[in-house]
Amino acid sequence: MRKEAKTYRPNVAAVILSSKYPLNCELFIASRSDIKNAWQFPQGGIDKSETPKEALFRELKEEIGTDKVDIIAEYPEWISYDFPPAVVKKMYPYDGQIQKYFLVRLKENSVINIKTEEPEFDEYKFVEADKVFEYITYFKRPVYRQVLEYFKKKGYL
Repeated sequence: MRKEAKTYRPNVAAVILSSKYPLNCELFIASRSDIKNAWQFPQGGIDKSETPKEALFRELKEEIGTDKVDIIAEYPEWISYDFPPAVVKKMYPYDGQIQKYFLVRLKENSVINIKTEEPEFDEYKFVEADKVFEYITYFKRPVYRQVLEYFKKKGYL
């Protein structure tokens, strides 16, 4: 009996450092407007005609109202995760996402505005890197841990 191959949605995600970085190492997290208490980093699908970097800037503009960031680092590989059963139905035909992560720093003059055309988030905050997991939704924790550990090991966090 052959197991059916899973389908993953190409996605880009941003680990956003405040403009106070490197003096303060605080990360942006936001609470999804469609799922109660589901905190995460901004992320979104990559359109067929886009590179991951192009998608990163577009998604940031759409989700947090600004694309005024400097890219500090990029996670070297694509990471995939499966959606939990409650999310799978909503994201059909995808079983999960395959993501490219970027570590970015907000520029001094950037203004966050989550009340965008189609708001994805209803609340946001900056938290210390070691406090992120007190908020992040359970099924994203393994990937976030992997990405943050990498950026820590490389000396960025």
